Amino acid sequence: MSLIGKEIQPFTAQAFHNGDFITVTEENFKGKWSVVCFYPADFTFVCPTELEDLQNQYATLKELGVEVYSVSTDTHFTHKAWHDHSPAISKIEYIMVGDPSQKISRIFDVLDEETGLAQRGTFIIDPDGVVQAMEIHADGIGRDASVLVNKIKAAQYVRNNPGEVCPAKWQEGGETLKPSLDLVGKI
Repeated sequence: MSLIGKEIQPFTAQAFHNGDFITVTEENFKGKWSVVCFYPADFTFVCPTELEDLQNQYATLKELGVEVYSVSTDTHFTHKAWHDHSPAISKIEYIMVGDPSQKISRIFDVLDEETGLAQRGTFIIDPDGVVQAMEIHADGIGRDASVLVNKIKAAQYVRNNPGEVCPAKWQEGGETLKPSLDLVGKI
């Protein structure tokens, strides 16, 4: 079932952020843009490459008014241990959410019930707490955070410019479309 256009259901979780344990709820997604990045597990192989790449884009995302949340079914304690022992993960400044109950992974429909691990899901959530974009990858396929930046810019443009849409490969400052009867069959 697609979550596009749906508000995130209630949850409460513990997270590791900048040396502290904090509480995160669905309310954290309101009032600003959010990216929620699910991954299977800490201390693995593809996951640290993705999370480090996401950190490399974090300053750009913050400039766009976006907060980032990574989520796995590990605990917030495991996130701290990984942060303390991995050169790639020690760079992370964004919020690392623990989901040992698997509730958040179920809400976002990324839980692999057989393994009890989250799939590689990425969600863009608008300031109203509504999902505007989602993408799910197989475990062996890592994500590229630079692509995420372009998707957020497009989502923000569409939100701020009702009646306009962004075509394929749209880049900030590029031409948009205004859907109308006149365009049907002419693109």
